[in-house]
Amino acid sequence: MDTKNQEFELVEQSGHTLTFLTGLVVGGLVGAVTMLLMAPQPGEKTRAELQAGALELRDRTATTMKDTITQVKSKANQIKADVQIKAQDLGQQGQDLLVRQLDHVSHAAEAGKKALQGSTNHTVV
Repeated sequence: MDTKNQEFELVEQSGHTLTFLTGLVVGGLVGAVTMLLMAPQPGEKTRAELQAGALELRDRTATTMKDTITQVKSKANQIKADVQIKAQDLGQQGQDLLVRQLDHVSHAAEAGKKALQGSTNHTVV
């Protein structure tokens, strides 16, 4: 159940990251258009600034995406490791339970065998 919560948190974090990145891109575009409309300088200089701004935005977005992907992979690996540990624990618990049940059956079989031998010995006498 804890794993499902972790998965939900991971999906929720990914959704927040996607929303943030979308806002970053939309904000950058709105800023660029506003700059074009309000620019009191020649078009060539404005285009150069737009290009520089676009390159900076691209670099920041790429860095943010790489960081996000790294975090998601790390979280996924942690969840995978947790699931494997829980699976091993459950497997061990199952084996322990099986051994205990086999011991009970073995003791019951021995008691039944002794009871049969005892009743056979009393009958023969």
